[in-house]
Amino acid sequence: MSSSLVARRHDWVDPAVVFATILCDDEHAFWLDAGPAATAGFSWMGVGAPDATPRDLPLVADARQPAVVPGPLQGGWVGWWGFDAAAAAVGAPARIDDADGPQELWLRIEWFVVFDHAAREVWIAAPADRGEALADAVEGARSSASRVASRRPAATRQAVPIASARQTPEEYRALIAQCRDAIRAGDAYQLCLTTRFTVAASTPFDPVSTYLALRDALPAHHGGIIRSGDTALLSASPERFLEVTGGVVRTHPIKGTRPRGRDADDDAALRRALVDSVKERAENVMIVDLMRNDLQRVCRPGTVRAERLLEVESYTAVHQLVSTVAGQLLPDATLGHLLDAAFPAGSMTGAPKLSAMTILSALEGAGRGIYAGCFGWVGTDGRADLAMTIRSIVLRPHGAYVGAGGGITWLSDPEEEVAEVGLKARGPLAALGANLPPGW
Repeated sequence: MSSSLVARRHDWVDPAVVFATILCDDEHAFWLDAGPAATAGFSWMGVGAPDATPRDLPLVADARQPAVVPGPLQGGWVGWWGFDAAAAAVGAPARIDDADGPQELWLRIEWFVVFDHAAREVWIAAPADRGEALADAVEGARSSASRVASRRPAATRQAVPIASARQTPEEYRALIAQCRDAIRAGDAYQLCLTTRFTVAASTPFDPVSTYLALRDALPAHHGGIIRSGDTALLSASPERFLEVTGGVVRTHPIKGTRPRGRDADDDAALRRALVDSVKERAENVMIVDLMRNDLQRVCRPGTVRAERLLEVESYTAVHQLVSTVAGQLLPDATLGHLLDAAFPAGSMTGAPKLSAMTILSALEGAGRGIYAGCFGWVGTDGRADLAMTIRSIVLRPHGAYVGAGGGITWLSDPEEEVAEVGLKARGPLAALGANLPPGW
């Protein structure tokens, strides 16, 4: 943390209340959210100034800088990288559309609030001349629960809009068939085929109320809202992409999805079906191998390993099959080196990565925008925590878009793949007050 920032401790206040009270109207604001029911970990919110990406930051840095506030983030940057520019940077065909929002956006933190969920404490890190006013504002948020309630969309009897889809279900099934043709030809082992749903609006969506609705419906350990200018990214991401601490990098690829059940027995059966699925297990292991290969480019020889394999994580709407790959970074590794090696993430491309991205660019027919990229924080001390931009909404002046997709293998069932896309898109679209088009 910058020496110009001073830390102050306060008693617990609901993060949603603080954001809706003191940050809702700031042009460059962020909230990295551990979830509404979190009992461990940290959430951070604050404001920053648009800045260049910290790609040259060393990741194996001097760790002697004392912690001034609890948690790993002591100051740095918050932002995102989109998918399309990253694909272009590694030689894949690029379909960059400025209407999708900036492919790269980073805010250099000016002040921030730390929520320690385990200790139930709140810390403010701010310049000395602003700390007292911010402390008063956080304290005053205790009496502002009604303001949070007023930011949530009210129930309405008006007709619910139907999102427009980039492809119909029939067209998506045809693309699945083309993916299987590419796999049969030996051009890929797995392809993460995505599509997009768009909701038009005559006036911009309110980022705060939309995020609160998304958070209520799909609580996640790496949720968040990052707003800068006329673009806002709202995410309920369950996938931690790159975690860097102490010179060790970890990635947590998700491949394999089942819906939650109607009751406990049905839920347990769906969980078992996910664990037992030959297709889902093969899909996950392929991405684990891809990520092992990626990390070996920036890690010490012999240190890259799978720390866990094929474990189920359960969320409000889905069960997910998750693995973890870790490695010890090379002494001269920078954030840019790590991104060049590992981004875009294999869980959103397929394998082999470059061939998969080339095939998918032709099949999908348009860019992914900010969806399928990553977002989070990068610390000045060489630590970082970046999540995949999935289960997310991108707000623009004239509406919003939601990306969704799934991994296609030779064993993919087109009907199941279409249903999985609908399952993933339904929650974010509902937060926008919209429904899926027929068939999805």
